[in-house]
Amino acid sequence: MYGVFLRVITSRARSFRSCAALFAAGTLFCGTGIPALAAPGGDALNFGAAHLGLPPIPPAAGKHGMVVSAQHLASEVGAKILSEGGNAVDAAVAVGYALAVVYPAAGNIGGGGFMTLRTPDGQAIFLDFREHAPKAATEDIYRDAQGHVIPGLSITGWKAVAIPGTVAGLELALKKWGTLPRARVMAPAIALARNGYVLEENDVWLLNTSTENFAASSYAAKIFLRPDGTPLRVGDRLVQTDLANTLQLIADKGQDAFYRGPVADEIIRASREGGGILQHADFETYKPRILPTVTCTYRGYRIDTAPPPSGGGVALCEILDILSGYDLKTEGLYSTAATHQEIEAMRHTYSDRRDLGDPDFVRNPVAHLIDPDYAAQIRNSIPADRAVPSNSLAPGSAEPEKYETTHYSIMDRSGYAVAVTYTLNGWFGAKVIGGSTGFFLNDEMDDFSSAPGVPNMFGIVGSRANAIAPGKTPLSSMSPTILSRDGKAVMAIGSPGGSRIPTITLAAILGVVDYGMTIQDAVDLPRIHEQWQPDIVETEPGALKTDVMETLQLEGYQFSVHQPWGSAEGVLYGGPRLGGAPDGYFYGGFDRRHSGGSAVGE
Repeated sequence: MYGVFLRVITSRARSFRSCAALFAAGTLFCGTGIPALAAPGGDALNFGAAHLGLPPIPPAAGKHGMVVSAQHLASEVGAKILSEGGNAVDAAVAVGYALAVVYPAAGNIGGGGFMTLRTPDGQAIFLDFREHAPKAATEDIYRDAQGHVIPGLSITGWKAVAIPGTVAGLELALKKWGTLPRARVMAPAIALARNGYVLEENDVWLLNTSTENFAASSYAAKIFLRPDGTPLRVGDRLVQTDLANTLQLIADKGQDAFYRGPVADEIIRASREGGGILQHADFETYKPRILPTVTCTYRGYRIDTAPPPSGGGVALCEILDILSGYDLKTEGLYSTAATHQEIEAMRHTYSDRRDLGDPDFVRNPVAHLIDPDYAAQIRNSIPADRAVPSNSLAPGSAEPEKYETTHYSIMDRSGYAVAVTYTLNGWFGAKVIGGSTGFFLNDEMDDFSSAPGVPNMFGIVGSRANAIAPGKTPLSSMSPTILSRDGKAVMAIGSPGGSRIPTITLAAILGVVDYGMTIQDAVDLPRIHEQWQPDIVETEPGALKTDVMETLQLEGYQFSVHQPWGSAEGVLYGGPRLGGAPDGYFYGGFDRRHSGGSAVGE
């Protein structure tokens, strides 16, 4: 026997430590009425956990719903909303605001993101609340008189800030698909900000990434440093009174408080003070978009994912279309053949996504890129025993994108499934706080091409399709994704990770669909990544066996081993594994590459 099904109610410690101890002692049940989980055959079961240096754990389980995020306090907030009668959309809004408090490095109201949701009647919806370029932004805003990009200008400081969309996006989602009042879903976040929460190791690690930036800002220093100017420590209580006041304004007055009221006024004042270009018109005209999802099928499952301005969903579907013609399960997890096929599917796809952009500014060839006939043409062109040189594919762009963002997934008993990826871009965004508002603003302008057609400092050529323009949304790789079958949502998944997001999401999908893994095992699964340029395959430690890697090197592949990346958070419905006998439970898997997250069932 492998482990137990869990009914997780409070902390992540309870999610596996106490139940694992019970199981070790011979208990076959943990929680209420949830049977023990039998292990499948083969070595795949312990593969992911072993490469992380962690013991394998079973997925968390819940009878009525599941919330998975990168911060356990936020997951608990979402589960509480579900327990109080809210649906997955109510919980998603509550988690979004809670992460702005307890995960300030990436959780946000000063950034933006994407939400993919599926309603109980089978409707799939994509909500784009990504940031927009300010009206005063120009294509050459980050270049000097000679046309050279000025280092750091699009990354740190007020000129790096795009117009935030999170508040408008969460408000729209709650109005259209939620069931609870705004004040009720925001109350937990306001309490966490006003009363504070005790910092744990991962919280302090994230804060320590930006200590120097906090010290340089009087607004940040009074919140995120001790009174003597030293960094906060494990066990300190982080109280965010200014942020609590801002959240209370939003709870009381809705998005107008943010975009047409005192919050916007204070952000614009601070922007002017810091040399920024934000205007009232930028905030007053901001609107989120409801767009059709990018949709494809894989092994009988329908996949609904992100359309442009994300290139990630298109990439995910194109890779899956290509791989659908191979028998990965028979070939074996990370066998030579399966790995070769995955790498080439990734390479061709990342080359193809080079000219995608904001659909209000660019005509995107989405239908062509996710056409199964086109995938068959690519598949037929892939040699069986050698690498395809990236420079043999058409030249284009491989946009740089920060790895630091966050994702959460939620499903409920009413049939809603929600996947949300939102971001400040880099940790703590542009490292500027909106005056007395208490929150950081994004550095999303860095996701545009600062100089289209000109190589940046990494040798990456910027794309004209992703050039800066007033009101434009930068291209992203964020890919919140939902799988369904027979009209019902069965999986919600996504991850941070910059350009690696599509391949992180891919690994989890292949894990559960092709290899029969639980959602926790699939999230633990080691990852590989190839993005066309640079022409190298990135792997997590232990992903490929020595003989597989040596054979692939003889075929012309180059490898670079990196520390584990991404932070996928996923939910399965109906059983611990897809395709098995349905049991009506929800199962959550959280990414243990970073401590602090949790899967919390209700």
